[in-house]
This record gives sequence, C-alpha cells and structure tokens, in this order.
Amino acid sequence: MDASDLLRSGLLHLSDSTLVRTTIEKAPVSRNVVQRYVPGTDVAHAVEATAELRATNRQVTIDYLGEDTLDAGQAAHTVDTYVGLLRALKAKDLSQFGAAEVSVKLSAVGQALPQDGEKIALDNARIICEAARDADTTVTLDMEDHTTTDSTLSILAELRKDFPDTGAVLQSYLHRTEGDCRDLATAGSRVRLCKGAYKEPASVAYQDAEDVDLSYVRCLKILMEGEGYPMVASHDPRLIDIARALASRHGREPDSYEFQMLYGIRPDEQIRIADRGHQMRVYVPFGEEWYGYLMRRMAERPANLQFFLRSLVSKG
Repeated sequence: MDASDLLRSGLLHLSDSTLVRTTIEKAPVSRNVVQRYVPGTDVAHAVEATAELRATNRQVTIDYLGEDTLDAGQAAHTVDTYVGLLRALKAKDLSQFGAAEVSVKLSAVGQALPQDGEKIALDNARIICEAARDADTTVTLDMEDHTTTDSTLSILAELRKDFPDTGAVLQSYLHRTEGDCRDLATAGSRVRLCKGAYKEPASVAYQDAEDVDLSYVRCLKILMEGEGYPMVASHDPRLIDIARALASRHGREPDSYEFQMLYGIRPDEQIRIADRGHQMRVYVPFGEEWYGYLMRRMAERPANLQFFLRSLVSKG
C-alpha cells in the first residue's frame, strides 16, 4: 500500500469521526469551502446550480445528501424532498429528456430500517420514480457499501419492471463487479461505473489504487461491448481517454454513453468534454448532511485535500 492508499484509508476513517466532523463544521470558513463541492442545503440551491450547469450544455444528476436512515419519518422527508425537487426542475424546464435527473441512496429512503427496510425502500423509490417520470426524467440508484449491494440490485430489478430506465451504479473496487457488469450490460440498461468511495475489507474489495483502476478498465470494456448505456464516472484523464477509445472501437455514437464528474471538480474539463459533443453529466449533491460526502470525495481524489486544508487555515 503506497502513500496515496494510506491517505485514502485515513480519510475514509475520518468520514466516521464525530469529533473531526464537529471541528470542521465549526471552522469559520468551512461553509464557504464546502460550497465548492455542495452548492447549498435546499431545493432552491440545487435548482440554481442545475440551471447554471445546463447553460454550459452539461447534464445533471442531483443527490439529496443523507444515508443510513433509521427513522421512517426521515425517510419520508427524503422522499418528499426528491418529489419537490423534481417538480421544481420540471417547472423550470430543466428536467426534460433526462437533462437533469436524480440519484437516490436507498439507505436514505428506508433500506436500513430494522423492520421491512427493503420493502419500504422499494415503495419509497417507486414514489420518486413516478415523480421523475412526470418530470420526463429518470432516477439512478446510488450504490453504497458492499453489505447493501445485493439488496440494491434486487430493488433495481423490481423498479425496472415499471421504470426500465432506472439507472444502476457499480463500483470497480469490489471483486464482484465484473460479474455485475456482465449481468447489467443489456439493452436499455443505464450503468454508472465509478471506483468506489467506502472503506471496504480486502476480502471484498481491491485495496491498491492500481488494482482498482485495472478493474475499472476491465469493467468498462464489458459495458462498452454490451448493449446498455455506460456512464463513465471518473475524473482520471487516463480512464477518460480509455473510455473514448473503447467507445470508438465498438462503434458507439456520442449519445450512446456519457461521462460523469462531481460538482466542483475539473469544471473546465467538464465544459471541454461537453463542447466536443460528448454527453457530460455533473453529480450535484445538496443538503445539510455534507460531511460524509465531502470526506469520501477527498478519499477518491486526495489532491482535493490540499485545496480544502489550505482553505480551512486561510483567513479569507
């Protein structure tokens, strides 16, 4: 394990630290820094950020932050927030033809509840999918830690019976993901491939960054060869170039796959990709529960940590 892997492991550990979270949240400039990666806390902020991104021909997927909900009322609140968001996007003509969609963590809508969690999450996800359909857009189910993978894929299969355009997310750091890619590389199947951002044991996930990248390429080959719609979630120039080459090799048109990047990371490159005629979608998170999200983003791309720490200690 090299230095970057150790840093990543440490940041993932910090994502669970209440003490560190409290310290960062109380730092005077934290909120200003966080706004680079999280545009705000409510629906209005998310809609405003979406409008700005659409003005530069970038597509959007929006995540209302929160996960591991153990309260049915909170899960219902999350559903209501998504429904309100989708209505607001429709009212502003931002969601049509899937230009702005939503990403949903099932643990935020009930999956982690001790009684009937999977059924509650499925029912709640259906409500969001109905609202998305009414707004002429789609839903993508975010993937979380490996203990939820089977449940998430099971719920995905159920949702796709009525909402076939529901998107999936697969994580290349899991040993199982090549097989999952083969299962999901079917006609009409939207699959976002990312590296993965949770702290996982070596028994289920690659620990070395190079191994994760190699797995990413193997998975990407399967998706590009298949009949589905690959969504290439990466900021790594090498992987982006490989994705373009694979798409060309398999005769894919620019509208048969897309690139995805996180809000606030490589925005100039996002615009360049869109200007070249490729589909470029930006993952926009919003809400009060930004801390865990932010730490995982630092772990995915440790170069961001230097910017964040410098901002925390600066006076402006």
